[in-house]
Amino acid sequence: MLRSRLLATKQQQHAAALSAVRRNQIGSAERSEKIRTYNFPQNRVTDHRINLTIQNLPAILDGDLEELIVALMTDDNQRKLAQADSATR
Repeated sequence: MLRSRLLATKQQQHAAALSAVRRNQIGSAERSEKIRTYNFPQNRVTDHRINLTIQNLPAILDGDLEELIVALMTDDNQRKLAQADSATR
C-alpha cells in the first residue's frame, strides 16, 4: 500500500515537472508573445524578439533568410556572452 502511494506521488511529481516545461515552451499564446509579423501591404517582416525589421518581404517568403538568421544568431551570441559575464562576477 505504501509503495503504491509513493509511486503515485513520484509519478505526479514527474508529470507536473513535464507539464511545467511544456507550458514554459509553449507560453500563453497571447498576442503579446508574437514572434514575427508579416506585413504584406508595407512589404515588411518584423521579428519582435530582436526588434528587427526587414523591408523585403518577397525575398523572405522566397527563402532568402540569411539576414534574419544572422541577426538572430548575433542576438543569441550577445545574450550568451552577457550571461557568461554575469555568471563570472
